[in-house]
Amino acid sequence: MHHAAAETLLTGGSYIDAIETGCSVCEVEQCDGSVGYGGSPDELGNTTLDAMIMDGESHDVGSVGCLKDIRSAISVARKIMETTKHTLLVGDDATNFAIQMGFTRQSLETNHSLELWAQWKSANCQPNYRVPGTITPNPSISCGPYNPVPSVAFTDPRSDSRPPLSRYNHDTIGMVVVDAKGQIGCGTTTNGASHKIPGRVGDSPIVGAGCYVQKGVGGAAATGDGDIMMRFLPTYQVVQSMGAGMSPRDAAADALNRIIKGCNCTFQGAIVAATVDGTWGKGPPP
Repeated sequence: MHHAAAETLLTGGSYIDAIETGCSVCEVEQCDGSVGYGGSPDELGNTTLDAMIMDGESHDVGSVGCLKDIRSAISVARKIMETTKHTLLVGDDATNFAIQMGFTRQSLETNHSLELWAQWKSANCQPNYRVPGTITPNPSISCGPYNPVPSVAFTDPRSDSRPPLSRYNHDTIGMVVVDAKGQIGCGTTTNGASHKIPGRVGDSPIVGAGCYVQKGVGGAAATGDGDIMMRFLPTYQVVQSMGAGMSPRDAAADALNRIIKGCNCTFQGAIVAATVDGTWGKGPPP
């Protein structure tokens, strides 16, 4: 992925071209099964894609969420950025937009993804993202369809019962690209969390969550438990911290510590950050 992005820069492409090319490689190669088609089936067995691209020089952004039947999510995001005045398109209407822009409708499901879904169904739909005690039947032991339990007091048990995450069932490719002139951009692409509730959009296409860049300062990209991380806009925080003089490594660690303190929960996450002069770091530290 990074080799393709670097080659794009070396052969005269722009930093935006490099982001699109690098992310596209992972979409085609289905990196870790968590990017591109054929991975992370939702509760209905469907694969959907999230992606974002951001230009730090103009602060323009294009994002797509819950994209169906189009395999080039990062390229659709770029079309949104360059041909519309919007920032984010989602679902079936995002698919329709992509087709209008010349993209080909293709199934995102494969024999592999459908087998993953079948295995999950045969295991009583475990794990899942439903909250026990709020719906019936009990999602801890049963598949849906689910119905709400009347008059349930909300106690926010969500953070205590989250499915385990790994690079193979929940991950994002994030890139921060700086060219020789110090111009900067970032991009993300993912097929989200395995067995997610249909319609779920994670942090990857959300500005300041999946990635963020600022002219003259730097950029950051995140991966991990997006449902938690997006509440804290960690990549925006990293860039603001770097602008205030913090190193990329310290800024990334600080943003993650803010999530730990703020959410009172256990989560998995990581951030990579870079300044426009090429200094980079990651959090958590090794």
